[in-house]
This record gives sequence, structure tokens and C-alpha cells, in this order.
Amino acid sequence: MRATPKLFLLAALGLLLSRAAFADLMLFPTRIVFDKQRAAQVELMNQGKTPETYRIHLVNRRMGPNGEFIAIEQPGPGEQFADAMLRYSPRQVTIPPGGSQIVRILLRKPEDLAAGEYRSHLQFDRVADATGATSVEDVAKRGVQDVGVTIQALVGASIPVIVRQGDTQAKLDLADLAVQPPAAGGPGLLSFQMKRDGNRSVYGDLLATFTTTAGVTFEVARAGGVAVYVPNASRRVQLPLQLPSGNALPAGTLKLAFRERPESGGKLLAETALALP
Repeated sequence: MRATPKLFLLAALGLLLSRAAFADLMLFPTRIVFDKQRAAQVELMNQGKTPETYRIHLVNRRMGPNGEFIAIEQPGPGEQFADAMLRYSPRQVTIPPGGSQIVRILLRKPEDLAAGEYRSHLQFDRVADATGATSVEDVAKRGVQDVGVTIQALVGASIPVIVRQGDTQAKLDLADLAVQPPAAGGPGLLSFQMKRDGNRSVYGDLLATFTTTAGVTFEVARAGGVAVYVPNASRRVQLPLQLPSGNALPAGTLKLAFRERPESGGKLLAETALALP
């Protein structure tokens, strides 16, 4: 098979198709926490122009030191899975364009369940279109003769499902706040550690503001829906500074705050500050 510009063009097209398919699936909510309730539901919405089929299953994942997720089969120290306590229906859905589908989740706790937090993830995997209408092969049949690969846009999404039992508490500290200098004309990065302690996860929004020596305050970085899951004791975070290209922060005070999400009350969970000369 010859590597041609057409081949690379079609490979790039496959990547774009995958991104478009991911954007077509909307989930609400994007996180489920069972505290006292025993039932919940997730709504899947197809914002695309063709019917889409998704297969649904539970998976277990570990959060890495930078917030990435790693698929695992066996729990490590301090890890507790929720999948054995969860039942959900249906297991597969086909959603028409502009339509939606409800997936219901039922919690069944064993009587001797130990106190703490349990977590698994509900995974929604897109099923391949049997017609090939969203594949590069379909494009190739319409006039490109020297392509020897097929790329099918198969994407999915997942949401955490958390079960809390008994008394669960968490404390969060923001540590090692620093500003990394700009590189190649960029505005630089805000780096820090989120240090969690306790038997439950933390979840909320990060907001960094800067106050100049003249008393002018403005936002410099923001991130929503940030979590540190049990059993992780810390998470490294880097946020791009929202500054005009090539600019650096002047003298003043940088303040970083982590709050619960507004729908959970917006309580301040941690904050820290850094003086810049």
C-alpha cells in the first residue's frame, strides 16, 4: 500500500468524525452520588443528525496523579468499587436525532457495608454503524482508489457513580502554588497541588484571581468540575493563565480558591495565596 496525501487526508477526516461523534452525545447529570437515595437516572441526548446506538456497562478506574483515569480490575489499597451494588437499565439504547433516552440506576447496599466511599464509572460506548456511513471506507468508495485502511468513529463517555456509606468527611489543602514563566509567547501556567485527606472525594470549581499593588482584581484562571477521588491523597494541576499573549503578571497577590459547585452550595473548601514581587 502506498502512503499518499489522500491516505493522510482520510485519516485526518476519521479523527474529525470521531470528535464530531463525541460532541453529539450529551449526558445529564455528569456525576451521580448516592448518599441517602436509592435510585437515580442519567439522560442521554443525541444532538447529531443520525440515529446513534450506545452500549452501557460499568467499569472501574483509578485516578492518576495528574487527574487521568486508568482502567483497573482489582482494587488497590483504599480503593472500593461500587459496581456490585448497582443495577441499571437498559443495557443498550438507540437514540434518534434530537432525541433522548433515560437510563435508570438502582442501588442495593448490603446490610454489612462498611463506612466509606465506593466508586465505579458508568460507561457509554458508541456501537459501530453497520452501514459504514461514518467511516473512511465510505469516503474511499466515492472516488479514492489507493486507501487500504478503514477508520470507524467509535467513541464513548463515562460518568462516575459514587456510593457513600455512614460518616464520610474530607479536607482539602492547596499547596505549592507557583507561576511557571511564559514560553514561546504564551501567558504561562499556574501550577499547584490539591492535597486531600479523609474518606470521601472532593469535587468543585477552581478560580484564580490576581490583585495588583494598585488594588485592581481580575480573573486569571478557572476550571470547573475538578475532583480528587478516594484513595488519592493528592493531585497535580496546571492551569493556563488567561492573560494577553506575551504578557506576564505584574507585582501583586495571586489568590487560588476551590469551592463546591453552585448546585451543591458553593461552599469554600480551600484557598491559598502567593505574593509576586
